[in-house]
Amino acid sequence: MNATVFNQFAGYNRWANARLYTAALALPDEAYRRPLGVFFKSLHGTLNHLLAIDRLWLRRLTGEGVPPDRLDAIIHKDRHDLARARVEEDERILAVVSSYDEAALDRIHAYRTIGGKPQEQRVADILQHLFNHQTHHRGQAHACCSILTGEEPPSLDLLAFQRGVPAPSLAGDGSTSGSAQQS
Repeated sequence: MNATVFNQFAGYNRWANARLYTAALALPDEAYRRPLGVFFKSLHGTLNHLLAIDRLWLRRLTGEGVPPDRLDAIIHKDRHDLARARVEEDERILAVVSSYDEAALDRIHAYRTIGGKPQEQRVADILQHLFNHQTHHRGQAHACCSILTGEEPPSLDLLAFQRGVPAPSLAGDGSTSGSAQQS
């Protein structure tokens, strides 16, 4: 994979999160927090996990930020605070990914697991995992929205992003998040 692909995935990540969070924020609070049998119990737990792990990987890659100490950490109890933090983290992901050129993506990066075990991987492999992990758990969160509403939530397909389908802004200013062509 090259830098162009990773930049597209970073833009897609922001777009998909905006679409997913808009659906999640429209739910009644009780439904949003209801245990549904997914790995992190509820939609709220799943969205917090995604933010926690993004922070963990960005800390490993940049040395900046506050990582969680647990995979099931609840970063924000309030879902509106969580949405604002998600917007900030997505912008951070975009900035970090856009700073990598081909040589940087091929570099071996050393880090420690939450348990303290040393690891080494190519930066490109770390980013592949980061974006795959997001897609995996966003799919679970998307299913939570379907279960809770009985309706199909907004599409999160990469193809829709590539075709320029807009996403609402989580900034609350009425704007939309761009597509691959606009990012």
